[in-house]
Amino acid sequence: MLLEEVGAAGQQRLSEARVLIIGAGGLGSPAALYLAAAGVGTLGIADFDVVEEHNLQRQLLHPTANLGRPKVESAIETLRGINPLVAYVAHAEGITAANAVAIFRQYDVVLDGTDNFSARYLNNDAAFFAQRPLVHGSVFKFEGQVGVFDPHGGGPCYRCLFPEPPAQGSVPGCGEAGVIGALCGVIGSLQALEVIKLITKTEGTLRGKLLTYHSLTHQMTTFALPRAPECSLCGANRTITEIVESRYHPTGPHPTAHSMKENEYPLEITVSEANALLISQPDGALLIDVREPHELEICRVAIAQHIPMREIPEQIADLPRDRQLLIMCHHGGRSRRVTDYLRAEGLGNVTNVDGGVDGWAVEIDPTMARY
Repeated sequence: MLLEEVGAAGQQRLSEARVLIIGAGGLGSPAALYLAAAGVGTLGIADFDVVEEHNLQRQLLHPTANLGRPKVESAIETLRGINPLVAYVAHAEGITAANAVAIFRQYDVVLDGTDNFSARYLNNDAAFFAQRPLVHGSVFKFEGQVGVFDPHGGGPCYRCLFPEPPAQGSVPGCGEAGVIGALCGVIGSLQALEVIKLITKTEGTLRGKLLTYHSLTHQMTTFALPRAPECSLCGANRTITEIVESRYHPTGPHPTAHSMKENEYPLEITVSEANALLISQPDGALLIDVREPHELEICRVAIAQHIPMREIPEQIADLPRDRQLLIMCHHGGRSRRVTDYLRAEGLGNVTNVDGGVDGWAVEIDPTMARY
């Protein structure tokens, strides 16, 4: 209240405000901590996931003792210890196409802490239909971005910047590419700051701007983002007029070994199906791990042959044509790109292992390390 830009009136606005945080992970953790400490009246936490140990280097809301518990329960328990005067609302089902708009309308500001494109586009579109400002944040390796998408406040939406999501598997997420934990603290804190500025009506918000931060050089750059007149969501002749679930899963489910015709290699199978295939047909299938060498030092499937993704093109000629090639990476993103590439090069015997080595550790070999 000593800040003249905020004052008692601003603190009162905070105490009456309702803020929704989507994702109690790397970005949602610092954002929630600061918003709870700031005295936001009602704080909603939406996340369907559970606390996992390999995420804790960046998900500071969750103590190790809460492994396996729903993230919303763990998060609210931690936040109550910081500020018991805040009203906390758990949305344990997460945000879906069916509930997004209705939930968003219950809040004044929505903070997006998700880490995949399907969720980001759903959150953007639902915020537009609910007429709520969306505070965006994203992280990748050592870089992060923050922006405020608020068409009803005169700014652009996320689709003005990126009209359509990238092709499935073409851009790795944090789980595939990695992220330095402290970067999440920087970006999540900046998101909390934007929420506070929006609520207290403080000047200088990132509405209509995108801030990028490079942690290796500590360089921050802010870009102006005008509204796109041709935007399919908030433009004059918009074509997106409602939330349709299929829009956020455009490729649909991938075919599995059980849904393919006999003698036809599926595009994608689960780790359980891959394991069963390798056991039943050890000479008919070959597991290929396309991760980087430093990842193998963390964990590996003993029977897998290692060919880094970047070396695949030069080794095409050496790949067997008489065995089914099961391609594996960390979660399935890179291996899907390798699978698509090899099929485009004429190898029809290639199948992606969805879930990757991390799924293998969960479903097949719990003794394996996860990261």
